[in-house]
Amino acid sequence: MAAPLAAVRHRQGRLIGRMEALGFPLRSEAVLQTLAQEVVTSSEIEGEFLDPDQVRSSIARRLGIDIGGLTPADRHVEGAVEMMLDATQKYEQPLDEERLFAWHAALFPAGRSGMRRIKVGAWRDDSSGPMQVVSGPVGRERVHYQAPPASQLDQEMKTFIAWFNSEPSLDPVLKAAVAHLWLVTIHPFDDGNGRIARAVAEMALARSEQTSQRFYSMSAQIREEKGAYYDVLESTQKGDLDITLWLRWFLGCLDRAFDGAEKILANVFKKARFWEKHAGAAFNQRQRGMLNRLLADFEGKLTSSKWAKLEKCSQDTALRDIDDLVARGILVKEAPGGRSTSYRLAEG
Repeated sequence: MAAPLAAVRHRQGRLIGRMEALGFPLRSEAVLQTLAQEVVTSSEIEGEFLDPDQVRSSIARRLGIDIGGLTPADRHVEGAVEMMLDATQKYEQPLDEERLFAWHAALFPAGRSGMRRIKVGAWRDDSSGPMQVVSGPVGRERVHYQAPPASQLDQEMKTFIAWFNSEPSLDPVLKAAVAHLWLVTIHPFDDGNGRIARAVAEMALARSEQTSQRFYSMSAQIREEKGAYYDVLESTQKGDLDITLWLRWFLGCLDRAFDGAEKILANVFKKARFWEKHAGAAFNQRQRGMLNRLLADFEGKLTSSKWAKLEKCSQDTALRDIDDLVARGILVKEAPGGRSTSYRLAEG
């Protein structure tokens, strides 16, 4: 593992150095974008889709970053944000059972996973049968993995936590990879094991960098490679104790996650240039909020109806806001196509 680890560590160091050389506002915006992406995509891997605006607002409020109008966040969003910030902002604090239980309770504030009631803030008890990862229709399920029985969890987790908190005899990046695999293999909770394992890995990566500031999202890259992620997990869990395949995949995925940081940095500079160019212009709160969305990762086409929905205003108000920005040359109409007129930011 020496060569791939050295290459990843080199890129990691260069990225952190570049980001820390940015001014405070740009660095804060990069951290905000990265953490929001991490929270959203880690949940998305498990099929739970969080509102990006709520996630961004929740993080900004907790970190004291001014982003203008804040979007109220529901309990599930707040819980996911709480867990990720606790893992990354307090990375130096030891991991223990109570901390993991608090993360789990934050992820499932209603005590349910979908319609199913689950045991929250405690290890699973296997009361409904062994913990299995399955896919396929009822009657033709495929068992990908069966976790250790609940009777072993106390000892398994004590061993894991003691190892995680021990003085590093392993490179911290490799420790992040092993921690991710080990925790998701124990599968200690009724649900949320993947998200918690990724949070623990993020905590270990923060320790490897000795900074709470995050500039790349491992979960965003895992989402892009979701099929390979599950394949290598399954083959490793069904193999012997040689986990080289998993370590190589993890390091490769981390290396590719650094490429995603370049996109975040490009977005940050684009946003900074835009607001610098329009520093003397007057915008209402709706316009400012929507322009910030367009300068981030806005999905789909911008229409007056989408503007009205996102900014919680009437269609007429949305159209007046849009027409004003078009008249000022900030928005341009897209070429006709479909029933609704759409708009985009003007170039430059």
